Amino acid sequence: TKGQPVVTDICPVDGDAGSQSTAGSEGAVRPLLWWAASVNRDSEHPIADALRRAAAERELELGSPTEFRAVVGCGVEGRVAGEPVWVGRLGWLVERGVTGVQAEVAEQLARLGRSPIGVAVGGVWLGVLAVADPVKETSAEAVAQLHELGVRVVMMTGDHRRTAEAVAGQVGIDRVFSEMLPQDKAEGVRRLRQQREVVAVVGNGINDAPALAAADVGIALGTGTDIAMEAAAVTLMRGDLCGVPEAIHLSRATTRVIRQNLFWAFAYNVVAIPVAAGLFYPLTGWLLSPMLASGAMAMSSVSVVLNSLRLRRG
Repeated sequence: TKGQPVVTDICPVDGDAGSQSTAGSEGAVRPLLWWAASVNRDSEHPIADALRRAAAERELELGSPTEFRAVVGCGVEGRVAGEPVWVGRLGWLVERGVTGVQAEVAEQLARLGRSPIGVAVGGVWLGVLAVADPVKETSAEAVAQLHELGVRVVMMTGDHRRTAEAVAGQVGIDRVFSEMLPQDKAEGVRRLRQQREVVAVVGNGINDAPALAAADVGIALGTGTDIAMEAAAVTLMRGDLCGVPEAIHLSRATTRVIRQNLFWAFAYNVVAIPVAAGLFYPLTGWLLSPMLASGAMAMSSVSVVLNSLRLRRG
């Protein structure tokens, strides 16, 4: 995705019926957004940035959060105006003892490829926000190129299952693992490796770092976090997934050239060394003069270099 999520839906609870509405009145929308954006006021997460932008569009003056804590892969919690606030995955809110959580609207939003985020204040469910991170125009092309290279593509994400499946359908991904915490992603990579799969993980966030470290090859995007690049073996300078099939193609071509160079080096020495040592002299009278031997050795090195330079042509 583009890494620039935006708030697409704000669905407050209708107090009378205890149900949710995707077309809540502005009077109910503003408080819900205010609580969510206020507790995330100092967060550096892209979703927090999307919440703050949505609040700025409505000219909301955010509160000052205290006791702020980010729970990796789940959400954030803190206090605003003295009230405890939780913003994050619905399952996590239930674990926190939030009452009145209703998942119907969240399911509907997830089927549209949006990420539902629950909001609760004082242990009471206020509603759900939906955030969408647009898919990059080149992502489907990158997945198609990987398929052409014989690579199976798997998505591992902390997003809701419906959301993950919707995005996977857009770009043609083969298999989806959803609602995964960072440690779940790393364990998923280990399970694939135990099945004798060679696994390359592409990621750019803090949550991806354990999986990047657990893979046979970790590939970080240059537009991602420093910790992801530190955990990865390869860093692509662009944030474009099309660099992944390019890297795989280049690595395969490099391996092929290395094998060719080794073959011809061994073949050359198997033939030339016995002749230079005079092994065939008693039978054939063949000898290799030092001048010819040194020239042949030089040409061997030149041929290796010229063969390697073919990589520049892609």
